[in-house]
Amino acid sequence: MFERFFPDKTVSSTYAIDYEKLYKIGYRGILFDIDNTLVEHGSEATDRAKKLFSRLKDIGFECCLISNNKKKRVHSFNEEIGVHSVFNAHKPAKKGYYYAMELMGTNLENTVFVGDQLFTDIFGAKRIGMKNYLVKPINEKEEIQIVLKRKLERIVLKEYRLKKSLKRRGKNWRKICRGNRFKGCLHPPQ
Repeated sequence: MFERFFPDKTVSSTYAIDYEKLYKIGYRGILFDIDNTLVEHGSEATDRAKKLFSRLKDIGFECCLISNNKKKRVHSFNEEIGVHSVFNAHKPAKKGYYYAMELMGTNLENTVFVGDQLFTDIFGAKRIGMKNYLVKPINEKEEIQIVLKRKLERIVLKEYRLKKSLKRRGKNWRKICRGNRFKGCLHPPQ
């Protein structure tokens, strides 16, 4: 039921991803959400973010910021970063992701997405078949509408972790969950 929201990978931080490894296996473009993925909500580009993008450019990546924020916010953040950007992306709509790849000259096979929200960032990437990373939000202090979404995300992530755990133990997650469809499969039968 929730699989459409499951991230391909989860990591503690945008800054913990092994970008050299991604490049080595053939990825050439990276899309990033901004707020709570690269910096706290509303913050300008930090030295850490600037160093990350400098490193990514040195590796050979094309990068693009893709945000549901307005032009002023995205352009202000991007002033010292200097990468492609898409504002008012309306994630999880597909159009912004495709436009970002067009700007970078990349495609689905060699592009990865990094974001902190399941229902916008990750779901949008999954809708078009793009590899994605869910990162832990930088700051838990967020706007009320995001706080409400985070509560729903916890339910989905609980099922995601259960699926991964069962898979590691060689159990058939789908078979176990089929009988518990209306319980959200949070408590599989013993």
